[in-house]
Amino acid sequence: MTGMSDLITPIIMPKWGLSMQEGTLAEWHVEEGTEISPGDEIMDVETDKIANVVEAADGGLLRRRVGTEGQVYPVRALLGVMAPDSVSDTEIDAYVDAFVVPKVEEDEDTGPTYQFAELPIGRIRYAERGGDGVPVLLIHGFGGDLDNWLFNIDAIAGTAPVYALDLPGHGQSIKAVDNPGLGVMVDAALAFMDHVQIDKAHLVGHSMGGLISGRVAIDHPARVASLTLIGSAGLGDEINPDYVEGFVASTSRRELKPKLQHLFADQGLVNRSMVDDLLKYKRLDGVQDFLENLSASLFSGGQQADRIADGLGPLDCPCQIIWGAEDAVIPAAHAKAISTASVTVIDGAGHMVQMEQAAKVNDLIKAHISA
Repeated sequence: MTGMSDLITPIIMPKWGLSMQEGTLAEWHVEEGTEISPGDEIMDVETDKIANVVEAADGGLLRRRVGTEGQVYPVRALLGVMAPDSVSDTEIDAYVDAFVVPKVEEDEDTGPTYQFAELPIGRIRYAERGGDGVPVLLIHGFGGDLDNWLFNIDAIAGTAPVYALDLPGHGQSIKAVDNPGLGVMVDAALAFMDHVQIDKAHLVGHSMGGLISGRVAIDHPARVASLTLIGSAGLGDEINPDYVEGFVASTSRRELKPKLQHLFADQGLVNRSMVDDLLKYKRLDGVQDFLENLSASLFSGGQQADRIADGLGPLDCPCQIIWGAEDAVIPAAHAKAISTASVTVIDGAGHMVQMEQAAKVNDLIKAHISA
């Protein structure tokens, strides 16, 4: 049994983010008998948050598709088996019959899924993954929350400690924010770093989070080890007012769904659960006023009020820019705003490129912070 199992590589239900317990195997992309290489897209999996493609972590010959399309499976359930021709069908059968979904280790996922910090501005929700080296701080965009990093937190945590926070006014953080604007968000990010005792971090910011990250680097360069700006605000003038103003104004599923479709190249990723979660957020006390005031401060009339490109260019801070080629919120042309930055524009992705092309974005982030 031991010798046979050494030649067999399981394909299992992935775990994305901190709260995922199960997923639906939506579609296989490979047939039995296919030789798979690491990074190949092998199936689609749907969670209660979003659907995403699963890329092979290992290579091998797909001998058995165990999982059935349309079925729900727990995290780490066996979905497929890779093995060379030298392994018999009988041995494959025995492996599948004997497979037991691994139990959660005692030191894994124990305690609360999320943590909270009391900052000068109020209570902030955050997620943490341990590791060695200079930490990575993930900062989401306008109207988002730390779950925008659902497919990134655990992947990056293999390289460095990772933190992701809900900015003030967002997610499960404090909603009562006076005069929300860029300065308030920058102060909150710095206060959070102080709270968790981070002297210096690799800042990874998406959209408005990129603007915040860049402003931290310009005003407090000693606190930033590197920058990764993803579909970032602050690198040009334009921003899609139909998305920003429409998101703020929408009060029903019918109104909100077409606005959210601006975020993805694959508009089918905007599912009912995503729309409902954002409607629940927008209906919380204080959120509507907060979003109206923040959007007026940063993105009034389809124009961005704040710029970071000129300030980042002269800094001695490694900077990379990642963009989805089909971004319908902020033009991908803005990716060229900083001549000293490394730039990657990814096909088949929109504004939420870190979700649509998570594996590619994760590889870029890990390579950047390792360098």
